[in-house]
Amino acid sequence: MDREELGAWLRLAMTPGVGNDSARRLLSAFGLPQAIFEQGTAALEQLVSPAQAKALTQEPPKLAEQLQATLDWLADASADPEGGTVRRIVTLGDADYPESLLAIEDPPLMLYLLGQVRPWPVRALAMVGSRNPTPQGSLNAQQFARAFSSAGLTVVSGLALGVDGAAHEGALEGSQQWLEPLGLATIAVIGTGIDRVYPRQHRDLAHRIAQHGLIVSEYPLGTPPLAPNFPKRNRLVSGLARGTLVVEAALQSGSLITARMANEQGKEVFAIPGSIHSPQSRGCHALIKQGAKLVESAQDVLEELHWPAAPVSPSPLSTPPAPARDETGILEALGADPASLDALQARTGLPTATLQARLLELELDGRVARLPGGLFQRLVQA
Repeated sequence: MDREELGAWLRLAMTPGVGNDSARRLLSAFGLPQAIFEQGTAALEQLVSPAQAKALTQEPPKLAEQLQATLDWLADASADPEGGTVRRIVTLGDADYPESLLAIEDPPLMLYLLGQVRPWPVRALAMVGSRNPTPQGSLNAQQFARAFSSAGLTVVSGLALGVDGAAHEGALEGSQQWLEPLGLATIAVIGTGIDRVYPRQHRDLAHRIAQHGLIVSEYPLGTPPLAPNFPKRNRLVSGLARGTLVVEAALQSGSLITARMANEQGKEVFAIPGSIHSPQSRGCHALIKQGAKLVESAQDVLEELHWPAAPVSPSPLSTPPAPARDETGILEALGADPASLDALQARTGLPTATLQARLLELELDGRVARLPGGLFQRLVQA
């Protein structure tokens, strides 16, 4: 894409008051963006409002600055000294634009891409959930994503804290078992400009995703983390995937927005059930009541979507640790729901000091997590 063509696409995307829907009508009528800006006001008003037509005849503020910044970003290889990632922009008129997004209600005009050059995945699954998951929720997200990636799927998520980050991590781990590159390990759809990483804690994770997967944004360079952009980007998370798995979600959460968008797009929706006492499970339970498919294992999703597992290396990713000794039956007493120290003491009959020591051993071994409010939760390993 040359400077003139890129400038025209940026101008169309940046024109105030002209959204994706109006822009698509104009593109359908006149072709490429350059042709749109050659039209007079009367011709434009046949397709858009007078205010929009007037805006299209005027160059948006800071267009030249944005164009130069975008060209500099495309040309800058210094941020990737190993040369393993590619910077690219695909537009709605590009043959490489993902077909799965062409089918959604509001496909973006431009996609900024940072990562590996691979075909857009056919076998892709979105994974979303709470930004503040329970320890078991984080573990579920990572283990499910690892299993999906090991089976040759691409895991799509939003790079947020919590479940998103755990899903990306699991997908990267699972891709290490591939006998040969099977595609993109994971796709992160972000709600900022692609030259920014949000949250900052995921800077290293974003770098590793770019090395083994793809980062995608519809927002111009320099776009800060604005609250309205994150629910909007969720349509791309679900749109790039065949189905969406909700790991943990409260009743009012962005994850349920993604699930709703997936349903509206005709995609499958899956949910992992949890404790009836956990607020982070209520969103998943509500989805299941509404018809989402209850998931207990990664195989449940693969079978529902009729996706066989791809061949992977027979060597395990790592040797699992030996189970902690639990002569006192603390894990059995803890069960599946969080419990307080007093409740555990009543169930086990152990002295407080002994019980606390055993819980600490189990916590260090990764078998038990300490929750806010003095509660303990058993962690179930896949």
